[in-house]
Amino acid sequence: MAGLSLECGDCKALLRTTEEAQEHAELTGHKNFHESTQAVLNLICTSCGKPCRTQTEQDLHTKRTGHADFADKTAETAKPIVLENKPVAGPSVSGEGGSAENAPEMVVPEVNKEALAELEAMGFPTARSTRALHFTGSSNVETAVNWIVEHENDPDIDEMPLVPSDANTSIQSLLTPEEAKAKAQELVQRAKRKKEEEEKRMEKERERERIRIGKELQEARRIEEQQERQRIIAFRKAEKEEENRARLKIRQKLEEDKAERRRKLGLPPEEPKPVVAAPPPQEEKKPFVPLRPASKAEQMRECLRGLKQAHKEDEAKVKKAFQTMLTYIGNVARSPNEDKFRKIRLTNATFQERVGSLRGGIEFLQLCGFERDQDEFLTLPREKVDMVLLNTAGSELNSAINNPFFGVL
Repeated sequence: MAGLSLECGDCKALLRTTEEAQEHAELTGHKNFHESTQAVLNLICTSCGKPCRTQTEQDLHTKRTGHADFADKTAETAKPIVLENKPVAGPSVSGEGGSAENAPEMVVPEVNKEALAELEAMGFPTARSTRALHFTGSSNVETAVNWIVEHENDPDIDEMPLVPSDANTSIQSLLTPEEAKAKAQELVQRAKRKKEEEEKRMEKERERERIRIGKELQEARRIEEQQERQRIIAFRKAEKEEENRARLKIRQKLEEDKAERRRKLGLPPEEPKPVVAAPPPQEEKKPFVPLRPASKAEQMRECLRGLKQAHKEDEAKVKKAFQTMLTYIGNVARSPNEDKFRKIRLTNATFQERVGSLRGGIEFLQLCGFERDQDEFLTLPREKVDMVLLNTAGSELNSAINNPFFGVL
């Protein structure tokens, strides 16, 4: 069977042509080559189209990119080796023909000097930088860096590339240095503008979200105030009815006492005045409104009122308790992921002095979501942090601190 490749006897590398063998010999100094019936692998990555000549290259490519599907096109590219009666590698012995004299001189290819200097300034060796610029055929530094990263495990990565002297052409940049610098500045400015536009867009989104939340809180506060007014009106009406019933009882008691005194004095009982029966009071029919349970905001307000009324003799202590609870709530609202803000030790002397010893202080924190555990801690689990509830608690505390009439009525 005809040879399909040339195998290096020193490193076992398979080469497709005598030219590749010649280049391999000049780069490595290996001289022992022989024909092989094993074809050089041609494994094409179905994802990115990169060819891999060995199983090692395939494994490295899979490790770097995650691509695992390859198409084996070895049979399509395998061709018999044509030696053309010339030595593959090594110096020619005089008298064995003039093939060594006819072999082209191999030189280092010329690459873009500025790009090479920039790569060297980045810390890449000269050989790697030259290979990258030569094989990418470009003076683009980013493209060369990507090539170095992809081929960093190649066995000849640190060997200087060689090309025939007659085929060596200076790789000219498509742009002059001034144009390349202007292009780079343009790309930087474009990236900055894009970043600024993205930041402006995000700021607008955040502003819209703040406005939406503000409107929702304002509407919820309006509804709560309206319901509070309705409850006050109903409470005053009930107080008035209770007062009327008390007055009626007092009047009846006076009439009974008067009749008792006339009886003791031997006076005839006073003729009762004709009493005109008052029509039974007719209850005003109003549309039935189902009672709803008190909201969290109402419970918080009542808790704070009870605390102030229970300690009304020491307003400074009450105000300090309100400010301390506002600090606890504010810390959690600003940094909900901080565990230290969501955990309060009940036995802490400062906490006991300012909040724990006051009736209603711990109850208010529990209304905000804090839970009491067996280790004498008040803990607010992260998944139970309710920003709307914390904002409501903050509003109620601010009202209690700033409103001089809070808890008076």
